[in-house]
Amino acid sequence: MITYQILNQDHVKQLYEIDRSEYIDLIYEAGEQGLVEHKQDHECANWGQEQLEEMQDRYIYELQQGGMAYGAFDGTRLVGFGVLAHQFRGKEQNQLQLDLMYVSRAYRRQGIGTRILAFLSEEARRRGARSLYISSTETRSAVSFYQSQGSEMTGEVDKELYTKEPKDIHMVKELDR
Repeated sequence: MITYQILNQDHVKQLYEIDRSEYIDLIYEAGEQGLVEHKQDHECANWGQEQLEEMQDRYIYELQQGGMAYGAFDGTRLVGFGVLAHQFRGKEQNQLQLDLMYVSRAYRRQGIGTRILAFLSEEARRRGARSLYISSTETRSAVSFYQSQGSEMTGEVDKELYTKEPKDIHMVKELDR
């Protein structure tokens, strides 16, 4: 049975338990007229040590600054998590960023990502945000997931986040009031 809980800084030690690997058949590129498809045929491996450490650093930073994390567990094993960043963004400073979100390969398509995103959306709304800013990896699986949850490409790309991840698909999920 999958259980869910708010995560703390100590959970950073469990991030390595997430298997982010996946087969990638299609990636998107943001174009003038919308998403441009590029066929692919390769396996994306799990994190290397450097990538894991970068993710752990981002996780700790956001929690120390007032962000929050929410996770899914199978027993004591972390199988999914998301991080809501602390900093308000956008012209009107009414967006919070979904900074990290991953579900382990064997646990995808079971509603775990939907539940994590719903919890973080509610928390963002509670904090006063009108939308979530999502810098999604360009894979079909990630972009399709966020679209299925009501996200759309943003007309107002965050320059700082774009500079960090220019290949990502920058999206916004409006939060119901």
